[in-house]
Amino acid sequence: VKNYEHALQDADAVCQNEPLLTKGHHVKAQALSGLGRSKEVLKEFLYCLALNPECNSVKKEAQKVMCEVFFPASENVHQNLTSSIQSKLKAQCQSPVNTQSTVEGGGDAGSSENPSEKSDVFRNTNSSVLYFILGLNFEEDKKTLESVLPVAPSSGLKRQFPNDTEEAHDLNTPGKIPKKDCSPPRTMSCEMGEGQGLSVDVTDFECALCMRLLFEPVTTPCGHTFCLKCLERCLDHAPHCPLCKDKLSELLASRNFNITVLAEELIFRYLSDELSDRKRIYDEEMTELSNLTRDVPIFVCAMAFPTVPCPLHVFEPRYRLMIRRCMETGTKRFGMCLSAEHAGISEYGCMLEIKDVRTFPDGSSVVDAIGISRFRVLSHRHRDGYNTADIEYIEDEKVEGPEYEELTTLHDSVYQQSVSWFASLQDHMKEQILSHFGLMPDREPAPQSNPSGPAWSWWILAVLPLERKAQLAMLGMTSLKERLLAIRRILVIITRKMNSRQELANSRERNN
Repeated sequence: VKNYEHALQDADAVCQNEPLLTKGHHVKAQALSGLGRSKEVLKEFLYCLALNPECNSVKKEAQKVMCEVFFPASENVHQNLTSSIQSKLKAQCQSPVNTQSTVEGGGDAGSSENPSEKSDVFRNTNSSVLYFILGLNFEEDKKTLESVLPVAPSSGLKRQFPNDTEEAHDLNTPGKIPKKDCSPPRTMSCEMGEGQGLSVDVTDFECALCMRLLFEPVTTPCGHTFCLKCLERCLDHAPHCPLCKDKLSELLASRNFNITVLAEELIFRYLSDELSDRKRIYDEEMTELSNLTRDVPIFVCAMAFPTVPCPLHVFEPRYRLMIRRCMETGTKRFGMCLSAEHAGISEYGCMLEIKDVRTFPDGSSVVDAIGISRFRVLSHRHRDGYNTADIEYIEDEKVEGPEYEELTTLHDSVYQQSVSWFASLQDHMKEQILSHFGLMPDREPAPQSNPSGPAWSWWILAVLPLERKAQLAMLGMTSLKERLLAIRRILVIITRKMNSRQELANSRERNN
C-alpha cells in the first residue's frame, strides 16, 4: 500500500529483535528506498550481503544503489561509464598491434628480463590485474556485473585536462582546485581503437617524497604508495605514514615491504621511457655509493682495528640509512673513525666489513662487523646526514735480509710477552675481554704475510688499557717493527704497575 513509514517502523522492530535475519534488513531497505534515503538503503543491503554473500538479487540492487549514490547526476551513468571502461581496456588487451609496439618500446627501458611476461597481465582478458582495473574484486563477479550493467556503445572515455576555454567553467564547479603550475602536464596517450584513447599522466605515478617516478613502489596499509627507498628513510625517523601520519609500527617490525605489482605493471606498460630514465639514475647512484675510495661512508664512533670484531648498535636514522646502503650496494663495507675536535674525524681509520645485521622491531639493529684494512683520510664531507671521506689505504712496509730476521725474533718475543700478560689477568677480566673481542689469534709463521700486520698484534692493542690517541698513533704506523717495540714498552709498563699493586696488597695483608 506504499505506507513506507509504517513499513520502516515494523522492519526496524524486526531488525532489533532478529538482527541476523536477512529478510528483515531487506524489507527495511525497500522501505527506505520508498522514502528516498539511498545511503541508508545501501547500508541495509550491505547488511544483507554480510549475512548472505550468495544472494545475487541483493547484489544487483546494491550495485544500482551505489551508482545512484556516487553518480546522482545521471540515471544511466553506471551503464555508460562501466561499459566504456570495459570496452576500451579489453580492446587494448586484445589488440596485437598495440601490445607489440608497447612491448618493443618498453624493451629498451631495461626494467624487465622478459618484457612479454610483463605484458601478459594486460593481454589476457581473464587477468586478475585487468579485473582490478575494472573495479572487480573477484573474478566470479564478472558475470554479475555484466548482467546488471548491460554494455552500451562506448562514448570514448578519456582523461582530459582543462584548456583555456574550459578553465573558467571548472573553477566555478564545487570541489575544483585550480592548478598553480600552468605548464602542460606530461601525458602518454595509448590508442585503444578508432578515435579512442586513454591519457596517462606521469604525475599520477610520482612519489610524494622524492617527486620522481615511483621506483619499486610500495603501498602502506593506509593506502599510500611511495618508492621503497623513500619509505624506508621516512620510517628511520618515525613509524608513521609520511602523508596521513597513520601508525606503521607493524610494517616496520615485520619489514614486509612487498612491491605493489599493479603500479609496477602500469608504469612498465605506459611509462617505459620514464622508467628507463628512472632506472638509469638509480643505477648511477648505486655505482657512486659502491666506490670504496671516494665518498666512503664513515661511522664516527669508536676505535677499530684490522681482524678485530667490532659489534655496533645502530639506532640513529643517519646510520640506519648508511648501513642499509652498504648492504644494498653489495660492498658491505664502511669506515670507522674517531671524532676529532677540529678536523671533524680522525686522520686514520679502519675499514669494516659487515658479517651480519640483526634488526629489531623498532628499526634499530645490531651490526656484527670485523676490521679489514687501514686507511688515511684525504678529505671528508657529509652525505644525507652521515660522514663520507676520500681515503687511501695504508699497508706495512716490508723488510728483507737481516732486518727480516731481526723482525721475526722481535715478533716471537713480543707475542710470548703478550700471552704471559693476558694469562696474569684475573678471571673476570679475561671473561669480559673474551666475550667482546674473542680469543687471541695464534702467532703467524710469517710476520709480513698480512699487509696490515699480525692479527694478534691488533688484538692485543684493542685489549690493552690505552688512550685513544695512543691507539690511533699505532693504527697509522706503517712499520711493523716500530709497532712491536711500542707494544713491548706498553706491556713492560703495565706489568710493572700490576706487580707494584700486588706487592702493596701483600704488604697490607702481612701488616694486618
